[in-house]
Amino acid sequence: MILGLINHHIIKYSLLFLALFCYSCSDSVSQEAGEGQVVESIEPPTDEDSIPAPVYPPHIDSLLNLDFVRGQFDPSGHPQFERVEDKYTDGAGGYYLQRDAYAAFRDMHAAADADGIRLTIISATRNFNRQKVIWEAKWNGQRLLEGKYKADEVHPDPLERALAILRFSSMPGTSRHHWGTDLDVNALVNRYFKSGYGLEVYEWLLENASDYGFCQPYTAGRPYGYEEERWHWSYLPVSVPLTRFARENATDADITGFEGAEVAEEIGVLEKYILGINADCVD
Repeated sequence: MILGLINHHIIKYSLLFLALFCYSCSDSVSQEAGEGQVVESIEPPTDEDSIPAPVYPPHIDSLLNLDFVRGQFDPSGHPQFERVEDKYTDGAGGYYLQRDAYAAFRDMHAAADADGIRLTIISATRNFNRQKVIWEAKWNGQRLLEGKYKADEVHPDPLERALAILRFSSMPGTSRHHWGTDLDVNALVNRYFKSGYGLEVYEWLLENASDYGFCQPYTAGRPYGYEEERWHWSYLPVSVPLTRFARENATDADITGFEGAEVAEEIGVLEKYILGINADCVD
């Protein structure tokens, strides 16, 4: 009887010891695995890690120079430019865009057309010389400002005259249209895009243009720069690095070679107009 009790207790405590031993082993393994997991763990991504690096076309380095940024070239002879087919334009002819921007526009045009929206290019690349013709015609009163009055008569002071023209027109050497990344569609007045079919076009662009790389650089509510332009859209994969290059390398002193250029530094054209764009179009 006593022997049986002794054997019973021996077995009982042996089993208890084994259980405790196995628990300890299991816990050790668990701790080792946990320590291993700590060593191998992936740190939460920082803001910098979570934002993918922008992908620019391989030829972008060839465009990052002041002559190109200032529009000192002929797009018809530039290897990265292509003439826009008339079916995408208002029929005036002679429109050019950078190849990447043009390909993206064709894709966007097809998508818009499938949704019953017609996108018609009415202005594209304008180099320095073309912009100079536009600017000086307004400067000298040969072309009515905003279609209403002669700038030289209403604004005899050069600074006031330049600021009046700058509401909607760029100084030569400062226009995003120099780059072949920016285009105007359908109409050059905001009222077209505020009601009826024009509003449908604008709402479609707001909802879909970013899917094809396009952004509206001149939105309402910016602190300075050009007035709102609902017709003006920029192809970001090329225009972003060009904007950043201008920010880091251009100066107001580079803005020369046309009537009225002498007030560029006083106005601060680089900061207020070249860089005074919708933040979504550069950052």
